[in-house]
Amino acid sequence: MNLTPYVDQLRQELAVAAEAGGEEARAVAERLIAPLESATRLTLLNVLSAAMDEVTRDLAPGSVDVRLRGGDPDFVVTPPPLADAFEAPVMEAPVTRSAPAPAPLPEAEEGGTARINLRLPMHLKSQAEEAAAAESLSVNAWLVRTVAEALRPSESPQPPARGEGVGNSFTGWAR
Repeated sequence: MNLTPYVDQLRQELAVAAEAGGEEARAVAERLIAPLESATRLTLLNVLSAAMDEVTRDLAPGSVDVRLRGGDPDFVVTPPPLADAFEAPVMEAPVTRSAPAPAPLPEAEEGGTARINLRLPMHLKSQAEEAAAAESLSVNAWLVRTVAEALRPSESPQPPARGEGVGNSFTGWAR
């Protein structure tokens, strides 16, 4: 999406308003154009990001990400997996398919989305990027799905705590 027409419109409207104020107002308007252009672009990006958060909530477990490319926003859509995607006939070429995304957690349905700043060691970051790419997901969508899966109550019994159960005995000398 190209923001230039919107910024140009702001520049024209500012010029028209400055014309009414005379030469001094035009000089002030020219000095304000550069900082207003940056502020306008940032405000438009914030509005687009908030709108895509709303779309993502309605699209869950799919997502829409806003990415900057050359100063302009670009939308990356990750559709939710199809319910019958696993029932499709086998294709001639092998197709890598990911497990279906987990159902949203109850807390996620009640509230909005939140931003978090996650710093990973480089080797984990590259592994997360590879895992997301292998499943045709954005890193953000992959992380959301992975965290949701990790927080979902386990359906398999938990291993016994240390010291409980068979085979957890120690032999030997102690001082």
